[in-house]
Amino acid sequence: MKKYKVTDKNFRHFRNYALITGAAGGMGRLYAESLALLGYNLVLVDINAERLEETAIAMRSLVAALDDWRAADKDSFKVITVVQDLSKMEAADEVKAATDAAGVEVEVLVNNAGLLYATGIVDTSDRRLQLMMMVHCTTPLMLCKKYVPAMRERGNGYVLNVSSLGAWMPWPCLGMYSSTKRFVKDFSRSMRIELRGTGVSVTNAYFGAVDTPLIPLAPNLKKLAHSLGVMIYPEKAVYCAVKATFARRRGTMPGFINHLAKIFCPMFGERFLGWVYRKYGHYFANF
Repeated sequence: MKKYKVTDKNFRHFRNYALITGAAGGMGRLYAESLALLGYNLVLVDINAERLEETAIAMRSLVAALDDWRAADKDSFKVITVVQDLSKMEAADEVKAATDAAGVEVEVLVNNAGLLYATGIVDTSDRRLQLMMMVHCTTPLMLCKKYVPAMRERGNGYVLNVSSLGAWMPWPCLGMYSSTKRFVKDFSRSMRIELRGTGVSVTNAYFGAVDTPLIPLAPNLKKLAHSLGVMIYPEKAVYCAVKATFARRRGTMPGFINHLAKIFCPMFGERFLGWVYRKYGHYFANF
């Protein structure tokens, strides 16, 4: 895994906290690893209590094993776990209450949690539509509302919101997912402009296909996707996102093919997309 470079200038000495949603596994765990190695204490948030505790144990072991110049500070490392259903209307309030009770000031907010149901909008259950709206839109927005004012008051903070290449692809089977990711893209842009000059930055990650369980392709199709550059490994995605966040960039979209897709995907007409949906839509229903 290519890791973000740690130096004596950017190492945080475990004095500050980074909050990561969807931290029980996948890319959330990789974000936790990168930020722990940068010297951040962690607030790990997820609905899966067992896997969340596994992540916490793994992070404690990771820091405990440090044997370089960072080792002098490793005894200060702290991990707080918050078991939370992020689809609840009050999720952000409950997460904030948990960090307030622990006396935590969050310097880095990573809105990573996500899900994908690749079915037609009217064929998707009410519950799944609500889940995507809450987990992708409402809760990230409200977590920003809860934590960014204190960052602004302190004059320093970082927000990483995970959008998607899908924000430019309101296609059949992806319509709901794409719409929620478009919301993340747009509210993040507005907030970034509003926070200019305050010391708080907002970065968007626009990933295309990332090799995670969220995209359950068969092994042979994954191999083909990697060879074509359509799919990237999660380690690369996290590295690019962390690098962009601490460079205070507006966004990152790793993979040259994704930049081409951003240009050309919106050009596909409704007649062609309708034909694709009628012919192949049943395949995506298995996602």
